[in-house]
Amino acid sequence: MDLIIAAKIVWAVGVVGWYVIRIPFEQKVKRERIVDARHRLRELILLSCSTLGLGIIPMFWATSPLFSFADYPYSVVQFGLGTAVFAFALWLFRRTHEDLGRNWSVTLEIKDEHKLITGGVYRYVRHPMYSAFFLWAVAQLILVPNWIAGPAGIVGFGILYAFRIGKEERMMLDTFGEEYRAYSARTARLLPGIY
Repeated sequence: MDLIIAAKIVWAVGVVGWYVIRIPFEQKVKRERIVDARHRLRELILLSCSTLGLGIIPMFWATSPLFSFADYPYSVVQFGLGTAVFAFALWLFRRTHEDLGRNWSVTLEIKDEHKLITGGVYRYVRHPMYSAFFLWAVAQLILVPNWIAGPAGIVGFGILYAFRIGKEERMMLDTFGEEYRAYSARTARLLPGIY
């Protein structure tokens, strides 16, 4: 099998896997009453940026010649590393959903019986789901040998992260106060012990 075709298959399987992981958790939280939802329009715009970079642009690369002018030479090392990073991203994504349970949401929301989760992967970083998305973006960068579609995930998700993280941390402080401040003091945002 051609290495580029294999990369396209791995990328597609990873994206489908992402949604397969998320679907049962979306079903569980549908009935939860939301008591605080912030920045709805802003959230829609940011989610669109992320979807464009992590989904739409690489989908065009995988299914059409639209971005073929920006392809570059590809190696089996890139394929292997990109596949491994994507697999780890999927594992972390699943763990974050399992650890959050009913506290999870796509947008900035606080549920009726929302709890601050500090166990599982949350004992190491405050935002492991963002870590998982960045890992997906890095996997895409490595796995997709195209100067446009490869880095599109880092740009798209990076925009969401840059414009959301401060608002999310503020919402958590507003909701959990000193408990969240103490949790923040002992954990990093994305990378354990680093950032």
